[in-house]
Amino acid sequence: MHLAHTGKMDLNLFVVLEAVFAEGSTTKAGKKLGLTQPAISHALARLRELFGDSMFLRQGNRMVPTPLTRVLIDRVRLALRALDGCVSEGTRFVPFESRRTFHLGVADVLEATALPPLFRHLVKEAPAITVASVRTDRRKLESDLCSGSLDVAMDVLLVHSSAVKRACLVRDTLAVVVRQDHPAIAESPDLDTYLAQSHVLVSSRRQGPGLEDLELARIGRQRRIGLRCQHHFAACRVVEQTDLVLTMPKQYAQVLSAPFGHHVFPFPFPTEPLEVYLYWHVNADIDPANAWLRARLLTLFGEPEVAPPISSKDIAERLRIGPAVFKMGLV
Repeated sequence: MHLAHTGKMDLNLFVVLEAVFAEGSTTKAGKKLGLTQPAISHALARLRELFGDSMFLRQGNRMVPTPLTRVLIDRVRLALRALDGCVSEGTRFVPFESRRTFHLGVADVLEATALPPLFRHLVKEAPAITVASVRTDRRKLESDLCSGSLDVAMDVLLVHSSAVKRACLVRDTLAVVVRQDHPAIAESPDLDTYLAQSHVLVSSRRQGPGLEDLELARIGRQRRIGLRCQHHFAACRVVEQTDLVLTMPKQYAQVLSAPFGHHVFPFPFPTEPLEVYLYWHVNADIDPANAWLRARLLTLFGEPEVAPPISSKDIAERLRIGPAVFKMGLV
């Protein structure tokens, strides 16, 4: 590909390109960047001239990127993030004075255990910093970290390229949650007692086994699911009013069960630890603010050891599940 004009290339054009791609709208891109509609249109016209391509096609109210734009966008985001990092590297970051907003990609199961200790720390060391905990799409996690729309993310073991770094943040185990005065479980249950009960399974998927079911399948056992629901809080309310048994991560179980007075017992046989990882993009290594946030998270929750990239086959073997099950998104 040959650019039509390279002598006076304006880097702001690529900022506009990324914003229109991310927002799918010139109006929203203008609001995001603080630019007028004519300014956005002028930038897109210059991009079309520069690349000899329409860059975006309007379909209704949405700007749809052309194949060329889709090819360019990852490299554009990498370059913009690198330039931003160069500026940040020379900028003094003082946590107590900073008014930066950090965007954390966190699943709801982690919010209740991760955010309270983090914020207790921030109100003392960085009182003006804002934290936004947002739900993430795992399919877009790498691009979100690359573009800077996420500073860091916390999730289970996932497959990413070497551009995404990770470190173990939390190691947890499965726990069994039952109501007080449960007629069959007054103390830590053995496997037969556990399997004799009716269970509630929490999953965002419409069908398929949970992680605990995969662990049971390894030893040739199966439990009966009486209820499948989407959220652990709803499951805890059901457990409060029924004899159903809930299996979930221990740390979250202890937090969520406290208001109900539920009993939290160990899972009835040993399983692999449940690991949560901290993810960030390689370009964020030179951002002192991002490095400070990662250091605080790892100090509060985890072990500061950076792990190498891992393949889907490695993950499946580590979790002792088949690649087909892994592709179902169970983890």
